[in-house]
Amino acid sequence: MNKLTQSVGGLRVFLEEVKTELLKCSWPTRKELFGQSLVVIISVIILGAFVGLCDVVNMNLLRFIIR
Repeated sequence: MNKLTQSVGGLRVFLEEVKTELLKCSWPTRKELFGQSLVVIISVIILGAFVGLCDVVNMNLLRFIIR
């Protein structure tokens, strides 16, 4: 029973410390969050298009070499 009480007490202390640290964080505004999300989405689309283009080029090059 002592270990259980000790574990629950340790968990409670941990969660209180997490709450304290999260209150210290600087959270982005809605406008900043939207702008950063837009940058990430556009970057993923561009990178996906580039990887897809490289895949098509490599596939056609390999077909040309195999023939």
